[in-house]
Amino acid sequence: MLGPNGSVFMPSVLTLIGIPGLESVQCWIGIPFCVMYLMAVIGNTLILVIIKYENSLHSPMYIFLAMLGATDIALSTCILPKMLGIFWFHLIEISFEACLLQMWLLHSFQGIESGVLLAMALDRYVAICNPLRHASIFSQKLLTHIGVGVTLRAAILGAPCLVLIKYRLKFYRTTVVSHSYCEHMAIVKLAIEDTRINKIYGLFVAFTILGFDIIFITLSYIQIFVTIFQLPQKEARLKAFNTCIAHICVFLQFYLLGFFSFFTHRFGSHIPPYVHILLSNLYLLLPPFLNPIVYGVKTKQIRDHVLTIFVCSKRFNH
Repeated sequence: MLGPNGSVFMPSVLTLIGIPGLESVQCWIGIPFCVMYLMAVIGNTLILVIIKYENSLHSPMYIFLAMLGATDIALSTCILPKMLGIFWFHLIEISFEACLLQMWLLHSFQGIESGVLLAMALDRYVAICNPLRHASIFSQKLLTHIGVGVTLRAAILGAPCLVLIKYRLKFYRTTVVSHSYCEHMAIVKLAIEDTRINKIYGLFVAFTILGFDIIFITLSYIQIFVTIFQLPQKEARLKAFNTCIAHICVFLQFYLLGFFSFFTHRFGSHIPPYVHILLSNLYLLLPPFLNPIVYGVKTKQIRDHVLTIFVCSKRFNH
């Protein structure tokens, strides 16, 4: 239904154009994206299977890694199949409700991943700074509460974004979303009404989850490094530092990519739109793709089990 000045009243269908300015080469861009997605699913699934069936890995560090792997699979899966449909088959239409659902799932899984990274940092903090109490603090009950807590926090804080869009924004200047997936700001910018509350709440959620988590992760690692450098033996310092390297790499790639994408999207008006969209896509695809590689290379227990699987598969084939 048309509204005033040619606007659209409560559209039932939105159009996702993919990467604006690169429509002619989107079919080729989809190939590396598909490869990254498949590698992410295979790598994270392999880690989940190893952790599930290897009793020696049923410790908080690896349980949090399993949570991270499951979140990475869900995060990439909620956007990439539709994205490849746009790139390869020109399936550009999506219902308004499905778009809102994708937006909520996307931001919820981002929040869950951030919460899991915070839990992993706290686990390393206790393991290094107070090792005698680690087993008693990180009990099975606490791990369950953390998993439920980070999930509910992300889902509940993200839900009002749907309500504010669905029931506050009635008129849209266009139904064309200049993006590869349904992102909060990309939808809000389509409306012709006052969107300040939507934007403010979106910033509130981002800083409540990501801002809170990154502050406490940083504080945890400051204390961890202080404790490590106070250890008397060099071997002990290296061992303690090695247990943190993989998490530091995962932490940096998630937050650096996230904040770079966030600030260029909101304040980089001179940057071409396709750069914004490519950065947003890479922010969601690179961490799930790289995380199992980082942990597979830097964590001896997982690396050994992966090598064992490949050796056994080769012997079976012969």
